[in-house]
Amino acid sequence: MVEATRSVVCLHGTDPVTVYLSALARVDGMAMSDLDRALYVDRSLVKHLAMRRTLFVFPRGILAATQAGASERVADFERHRLIGEVEKAGLHRNGERWLNQACEVVLAALPDGREATSSELRDEIPLLEGSMTYGEGRSWGGQVAVGPRVLTVLSAQGRIVRASNDGGWNTSRPRWASMSSWLCAEVAPMTAAEGVAGLVEAWLRSFGPGTAADIKWWLGSTVTVVRRALADLNAVEVDLDGQTGYLLPDDLEPTEPGEPWAALLPALDPTTMGWYERDWYLGPYKQQLFDTNGNAGPTMWWDGRIVGGWRQTETGEVELQALEDVGSEAMHAFEREAARLTEWLGGTRVLLRFPSPLWKDAR
Repeated sequence: MVEATRSVVCLHGTDPVTVYLSALARVDGMAMSDLDRALYVDRSLVKHLAMRRTLFVFPRGILAATQAGASERVADFERHRLIGEVEKAGLHRNGERWLNQACEVVLAALPDGREATSSELRDEIPLLEGSMTYGEGRSWGGQVAVGPRVLTVLSAQGRIVRASNDGGWNTSRPRWASMSSWLCAEVAPMTAAEGVAGLVEAWLRSFGPGTAADIKWWLGSTVTVVRRALADLNAVEVDLDGQTGYLLPDDLEPTEPGEPWAALLPALDPTTMGWYERDWYLGPYKQQLFDTNGNAGPTMWWDGRIVGGWRQTETGEVELQALEDVGSEAMHAFEREAARLTEWLGGTRVLLRFPSPLWKDAR
């Protein structure tokens, strides 16, 4: 399980079903309990807010680089934004002092071994009360509570973590714990440059060759930061059909082609979301398979490129949505994958947070 996750650096955790279905696509015979054990018993995989303010599932061994190279940047942004917003909303005259106090009280409420939900913490800690208006006058506007925003800051700082889940495998209802208590250890400190280099190295091993634009987008950082990391890693420039790509110096040997393969990957799968430059594997299907914010829906992959999507019927069967004629060999392989996925889901219907146009149009 850990090796499968490491092979793509980390698994997207924004949509809880993605974690399980991405792992299933890479681990033969995976049972739901196998991933639960890695997440909640062995704790060899950890949910953490990182690149692009996105929740991922990381192998424990890369958490230090993730914290220094991505999460600290997210934490600083979230902290300053929350301070400004509570002051603007008139909730606190000194937002920085309030946030510092709230964070310390939350940490004190999570001694070693204790887990608590966001609602339980809010009921115990008056500093977490209150809400702010967003999108005033807009159809999508409403109220946002400040309590969960404090937990977001603390989690990005690596001080608390999403621990046990009170929901099912397809629902996110986390209980929070201190990071050091959950891992029974502190996350080793690194400099930001060391952390970025560690993440870029992991990306190159999983997704290289790729362009600086690919890495910048994935990391959610700047070209300057990426180029510094590439230099630190002695990355080698290679030609990618007229663009400059990069590989690690010990990864220059050609890869032998394998047998053709079929895969049904879930929405937000790390392979589908691995690069910024996507034409070489996505082809002309961006409008059907990605929403306007760049979130990928479920995809059909044949021999290294996307050829369609998939959905579920009202009764839970996986239904293929091929966008081109891939031939009988490929379709037989996809039908086997669809049957396997249907059996594994056992009638549970997947509800997507970011459904693609193809998923929605077929309903």
